[in-house]
Amino acid sequence: MLSSLGMNLHRSLLALLLALGLSGCATTARKTDTTTRVERPATPAPAAQVTVRDEGNPSTSDEALAALASAPIYFTLDSATLTPEAQDGLERLAQALRQRPQARVNVSGHTCELGTTEYNLALGHRRADIVRTYLVRLGVEPQRIAVVSYGEEKPMDEHALEKNRRAELSVRQAE
Repeated sequence: MLSSLGMNLHRSLLALLLALGLSGCATTARKTDTTTRVERPATPAPAAQVTVRDEGNPSTSDEALAALASAPIYFTLDSATLTPEAQDGLERLAQALRQRPQARVNVSGHTCELGTTEYNLALGHRRADIVRTYLVRLGVEPQRIAVVSYGEEKPMDEHALEKNRRAELSVRQAE
């Protein structure tokens, strides 16, 4: 009888732990796409937003760099994978940056409000880092690219969560 009671208690504890583990997973965002893959998925998105701050005299080459601006790089829910359109925009940006060795880039990663604060900060960092990694693979020196994650702290649109799942780029000319 005692061993039967112990066995039932063991099964009950195992079931309770399993239920707690599953319920904990339901309250946080899935962490399935944690790699920094640079592949071309089927989902389209706009190219990178580029803001140019020139502390010197503006020139036509700086205008060409500013012309690469169109929109933030958008990501799907719980993803840090670049779309083909984002890759195309980053390729044009990398080409412009290779021609301007004095230019510096800041990449900020953002998320929607789903998930915990800690998870969103990590996801925002992965998004910014995938952009940085892609630019480095295209020949931009890593020391010229800074990344920061704001997680859910700086939403673009509080009513359209998909607009908050993004990375933004800011390009400045060093003196």
